Amino acid sequence: MTAIRSGTLAIVGRPNVGKSTLLNHLIGEKISIVSKKAQTTRHRITGILTDTESQFVFVDTPGFQTRFANALNRTMNRGVKETLSDVDVVLLVVEAGRYDAKDKAVVRLLPPDRPVILVVNKTDLLKERAALLPFLAQVAADFNYAAVVPVSAAKGRQTQELLAEARKHLPHDGLMFAEDDLTDKSERFLAAEYIREKVFRLLGDELPYATAVEIERFEVDGKLRRINAAIVVDRDNHKAIVIGKGGESLKRIASEARQDMERLFGGKVYLEIWVKVKSGWNDDERLLRSLGYE
Repeated sequence: MTAIRSGTLAIVGRPNVGKSTLLNHLIGEKISIVSKKAQTTRHRITGILTDTESQFVFVDTPGFQTRFANALNRTMNRGVKETLSDVDVVLLVVEAGRYDAKDKAVVRLLPPDRPVILVVNKTDLLKERAALLPFLAQVAADFNYAAVVPVSAAKGRQTQELLAEARKHLPHDGLMFAEDDLTDKSERFLAAEYIREKVFRLLGDELPYATAVEIERFEVDGKLRRINAAIVVDRDNHKAIVIGKGGESLKRIASEARQDMERLFGGKVYLEIWVKVKSGWNDDERLLRSLGYE
């Protein structure tokens, strides 16, 4: 490959604007987990896209949280702020037709000394197409954006145009990662995220936000992976919800997570999952660090 441009790009925004869906579409793999439940992403997830002209190193951040002040949300907000200070380009994602105080709280964090592209997502859900242009003008007035790009991450609309705008601001010569790398996260980390996604997708309406996943064993034997994992919940009644009647919920979580892992890892996965109760885990700094929260 000839010399190409590269750089790091933060994807930021309030919860549930489609940051993870955008990242996954851009790189063509499910690296960042997705659910309808807000605040699904808790870690800074790196996704890497390399084409003939450039290498984009995307960092998907947690949605900036303004409602709750527990240790978990303080940790996630700190991660957003640190990411903004480290990257070359910022992609601020807002939802088409919706722009309020939560979005403006993120705008106030934007760095004035680097290019910020305003990404208006979910344009496919906008009922009145004529409302898009005035909405773009309204949102763009709050910051000196390098570009404004309306997209639909779910439908893949205008994403190439977004890449073209971002490409203009990549500052580095040469590759930062190998051409075929998709993420800097380990398989162990991705396994935990896939399990957590299934918990949210299958039990999101029943289970509170206080759920984490701890990988207790991860062994690779050729193309076979043996994984033991614990779903960590805050209360005993949450444990009963995760297990489900006759263990059905836990079995489905394990089955669907295993299928995702096998597709991404390219081999068979033996997955065993159980449930642990650790009361107050999401407000315990030491326990958060043990679960991988920085």
